[in-house]
Amino acid sequence: MSVFKTSRFFSESVDAVFQAFASPERLARWWGPDGFTNTFDVFEFKNGGSWRFTMHGPDGQHYPNVVVFENIEINRLLVLSHVTQPAFKLTIQFEPNKESPSLGTTVTWQQAFESADLAASIQHIVEPANEQNLSRWQKELAQEAS
Repeated sequence: MSVFKTSRFFSESVDAVFQAFASPERLARWWGPDGFTNTFDVFEFKNGGSWRFTMHGPDGQHYPNVVVFENIEINRLLVLSHVTQPAFKLTIQFEPNKESPSLGTTVTWQQAFESADLAASIQHIVEPANEQNLSRWQKELAQEAS
């Protein structure tokens, strides 16, 4: 198994950061790398729930996705299985700022692929895309706060 891992500090509270994922309207605005937009067909934000959506790329291509929410722990943890190809498991952890929980959250993003060969072949796409996704999440939070 190959895992891509990154962390990012968000200046907002863990609840604010989590809610930007839990709200399908907000998630649709920021999910994916730069230049992508989304159309959500199903968003069942519960353990075992389904998330079916299409990502629309800047190249005009449409990318259907099916995800299962394996584990949701409010303000702590999300575990998602991306069942369409390329298949992977995404684990997102939310850690409040120890000194002042209302003043920041560290998000840890771990994307695990079963096949090391597949992971190696798409690493040049996955690593920058994950960073862009986190940046778009931060931008969504900043716009919501203003």
